[in-house]
Amino acid sequence: MTAIRTYASDVAFSPAVKSIQTRKGSREGYAHAEQRGWRTEVDENLAAFLGDANSFYFATASADGQPYIQHRGGPKGFLKVLDKQTLAFADYAGNRQYITQGNLSENAKAYIFVMDYAHRRRVKIWGEARVVEDDDALTDELMPKGYRARPEQVILFKIEAWDTNCPQHIPQKFDAPDVAAALAARDQRIAELEAQLAALKGQAAAEGG
Repeated sequence: MTAIRTYASDVAFSPAVKSIQTRKGSREGYAHAEQRGWRTEVDENLAAFLGDANSFYFATASADGQPYIQHRGGPKGFLKVLDKQTLAFADYAGNRQYITQGNLSENAKAYIFVMDYAHRRRVKIWGEARVVEDDDALTDELMPKGYRARPEQVILFKIEAWDTNCPQHIPQKFDAPDVAAALAARDQRIAELEAQLAALKGQAAAEGG
């Protein structure tokens, strides 16, 4: 049975959470924040953030509440926006444990956590998810072109609420391809400067001679 929510943030701020916030002195601040409202639809900022993401964590729980978190990765933008409240991704064949799928078969509640280590940003998305099997057209639409993986099914995620976090304590990390590109650009620039320096030295030698 789904609880009745006054604010979108109630998906996370349960009565128990609010009680602890009150006891520890943060309830008043969060009360103001929840009145401003957590977002419930994809806006341009979230769409751009997800379009640049190549990794996220996907959380589900069994019927008795046992949590499970699994990593999902792929080319940038593999987590796609279908409409203002629906995200989707092709679910690739893996180790065949099917814990996520089993959890979703008995408990639709799910959670997406996206980290951008390079820019120290993170997005939290609450919602419900379901597995779609045997829909070849949808699978083809969501499968990144040229990516070496076998899509087994599709997961659709309906957004209930989403929010961002401050960058505090997020370590700054960079993807290896981005580092390689930066180093290649640096090396190219060094080679150009060395060539210019050699040309100047040759010119000076010729003029001195």
